[in-house]
Amino acid sequence: MLLHRTTLVNPWRRFAVVLSAATLGVGLLAGCGSDAADKKTEDKSEDTPAAAGAFPVTVEHAFGSTEVEKAPERVVSVGYTDDQAILAFGIKPVGMVDQYPNPAGRTPDINTQWPWVKDKWGEARPEVVMNNGDAGPNYEKIASLRPDLIVAVYSEIDQAAYDKLSKIAPTVGRTKAEKEPFSAPWQDNAVHIAKVLGKETEGAAMVKGIQEKLDAAKKANPAFAGRKAVALSWYKDTVTPFTSTDVRGRLVTGIGYGYQTEIDKVAGGSFSVQLSPERIDLVDVDRIFVINDKADTEALKKFELFANLPAVKNGKVSYLLDSEGPAVGAAISQSTLLSLPYAIDELVESAR
Repeated sequence: MLLHRTTLVNPWRRFAVVLSAATLGVGLLAGCGSDAADKKTEDKSEDTPAAAGAFPVTVEHAFGSTEVEKAPERVVSVGYTDDQAILAFGIKPVGMVDQYPNPAGRTPDINTQWPWVKDKWGEARPEVVMNNGDAGPNYEKIASLRPDLIVAVYSEIDQAAYDKLSKIAPTVGRTKAEKEPFSAPWQDNAVHIAKVLGKETEGAAMVKGIQEKLDAAKKANPAFAGRKAVALSWYKDTVTPFTSTDVRGRLVTGIGYGYQTEIDKVAGGSFSVQLSPERIDLVDVDRIFVINDKADTEALKKFELFANLPAVKNGKVSYLLDSEGPAVGAAISQSTLLSLPYAIDELVESAR
């Protein structure tokens, strides 16, 4: 599964194999690309409509404030899932992060082929500006795409990386209130990105619709209330649960479960934590949601300490394939405006 992002390897987005988390580091900003590269990106931009909305707009974020003077036409996504939020508003990024490793020789990139984004991308093929596990974004590639906006919200970029990106184009970082990378509610991230695209009202309406879907799921499944649950993965031969502030934890509580918040204390600010054998008690809960592809799922099932948990013995485990098959795990782990409707339906169904 793809544990994307820094700490684990990302327990996500390995998200499909074992991906190491990507800590956006600081790289040297290289010059712009060749004329040929410029022409290539110009050709691709034909499929990228401009944003419609009220401009100029100023957005405050963790690294300051950014003014976007007019509707952006060439947007680069540096956040792991920001491309999906941008797509939700009808804008096709010219550059994106390859969150899940694309199988060798497979085209098009699987990150543009998830059921919830395939139609949105259409025939557009964005350039990859960072792979999950890279030390940082490819500044030269980003510059060659000639963006007029860079979105780095669901990202762990630091001030130095932000400064480099801002030299290329106006850049918006994570929300000002987000203390740790990847800890902001999906609702906040969605509206944050909507605002910079001049579509704050539309974004708020989309968030409201998804929240209503969550509330309906909770109301329709009162048995979830009062039960404690956890979402986890098998990573590097270790049980690795996600915290309650991670998108996976937030979705579990969103449909009505309580969460094992002791995991948050052990994680120390990270979005997940690899448990030592003596702390397997932290996942001794009423319902367990496992996000892994087949090979890791089978390995987890053979781990005796996990197999002996009451929830496992009583069949209270939902095994959700990450990037394989229906890719329910990917939809949950991404938790975007596009993936959430699908993720909510599948998560609820798995727990019944």
